[in-house]
Amino acid sequence: MADTPEPLALEHQLCFAVYAASRAMTGLYRELLDGLDLTYPQYLAMLVLWERGDLTVKELGTRLRLDSGTLSPLLRRLEAGGLVRRSRQGGDERVVHITLTGKGMRLREQAAGIPAQVLDATGVSAAQAAELRRTLERITDSATAAADDLRSRQ
Repeated sequence: MADTPEPLALEHQLCFAVYAASRAMTGLYRELLDGLDLTYPQYLAMLVLWERGDLTVKELGTRLRLDSGTLSPLLRRLEAGGLVRRSRQGGDERVVHITLTGKGMRLREQAAGIPAQVLDATGVSAAQAAELRRTLERITDSATAAADDLRSRQ
């Protein structure tokens, strides 16, 4: 019996390894982002805006896998900090556009070194990080589909 792994042992749980890694990464980012006056979720939103430019709240939510109820307070804080502007354009008042301000665009330069700092801090190479990202994306997609399937059966 001693050679048989215990299926419910914490150290055998993929979910716990992902959870612990997520908490550790968030803690690292908290320290790295402190000087930029950004939270980790705000940083993620800024990454998308720096990459894609102007977006709607719906497009940003899709990219970040967040609903508008979670995004709205985050965007309010970014707007209060002078990093983004929210506006309604056109005939549909429900569609909110997000635009980077000059201050928001300049913050990109200050944040440019963060990805390299993260790789350095974790001891993971760029190639290892890319492979890990692909694996985590597969896990995310599969787990999401499985949860959706289980929900549909109820």
